[in-house]
Amino acid sequence: MHANLTRMKRLLLIGCCLLCVLLGRAQQVIVVKAGDAESLLAAIEQANAMNAQKNAQRTFVLIPNGYYDLGERVLTRITGHNIAFIGESMQGTIIRNKPDYHNEGIGKTAVLQNWGNGNYFQDLTLRDDLFYYNNDMKDGRGVALHDKGDHTICLRVCLDSHQDTYYSDNDTSQHYFEDSEIHGTVDFICGNGDVWFERCLIVTEPRHRDESGRDVIAAPRTSETSWGFIFNRCTIENKVSRFQYARGWHTTPRCVWLYTTLLTPKLLTPSRFDAYGIKVVDNFFREYGTMDAEGHDITPKTNVVTFICKNDSMDIETILKPEDAECYTRKNVYTSWNPVKQLKKLERQAAKLLKKNL
Repeated sequence: MHANLTRMKRLLLIGCCLLCVLLGRAQQVIVVKAGDAESLLAAIEQANAMNAQKNAQRTFVLIPNGYYDLGERVLTRITGHNIAFIGESMQGTIIRNKPDYHNEGIGKTAVLQNWGNGNYFQDLTLRDDLFYYNNDMKDGRGVALHDKGDHTICLRVCLDSHQDTYYSDNDTSQHYFEDSEIHGTVDFICGNGDVWFERCLIVTEPRHRDESGRDVIAAPRTSETSWGFIFNRCTIENKVSRFQYARGWHTTPRCVWLYTTLLTPKLLTPSRFDAYGIKVVDNFFREYGTMDAEGHDITPKTNVVTFICKNDSMDIETILKPEDAECYTRKNVYTSWNPVKQLKKLERQAAKLLKKNL
């Protein structure tokens, strides 16, 4: 009898251990109620609590197609780490807010504000509907994604606003975008860190209500990293206004455009970059391999721009040499992180979970 009890206890202990292992390996999944903004906010809070530690196991938040209207709510914080926010489709899963324009500001209006490391966004739209064309406003800074985290990946994500649409706000951060879409008018891709944009659609909206004016796509303020903003094989779709690639914000701004397709090349200003820096004259602004819609190389052989800030000026050649362009690879930029490998793994996992849970 005693031997049998001992054997049963041992088997029970082994069974409990196996159950713990299986539970530890189980996928952590939170499913949002379709179109329910409160359910989405609750899911974010739950994921933040579950993944408070930087080494937390990946948690998936599944967001079905629907219109998630946050109203005037701003700065919904993602403080957890290793969270994957998976929409059902970029066009169908829309998370939107409309801040009170009296509270306009780059640090005040974001739809989502990410503080976590290793977070992943896929197949969704973040839209800041702050009324940009209000005559009472000098600026219309409505941020869709304010990223203070690190190692963020966006796959098939649409960021939709006008000014400061995407704000990378971490001096040492590294982020990655692929097959995504970003809309805006002025400085709508701004901030610091190393951010690689692969095959993204960049859409310049009308600068003013009467369709006059000039758009500026990027405003980097690179400080602690070596590469800045890299746009590789991206397409620029221009609605109306003339546009420029970038202007310097401050510190040591870096921004490179490689193999860019311009759908309306005549609307790119002759200088191609804004010559007037906000707080800095020196920069590393370059382009290489620019093409028109038919795939013809339309890169100038030379484009020297006299950059100006207050009483300083500097002449800079903005066309990369072929050997310098070859240095721009994801392997060189991300020496200790492989966002592409991680993206492919997460995309496969997301497809299985969506099929199972939605």
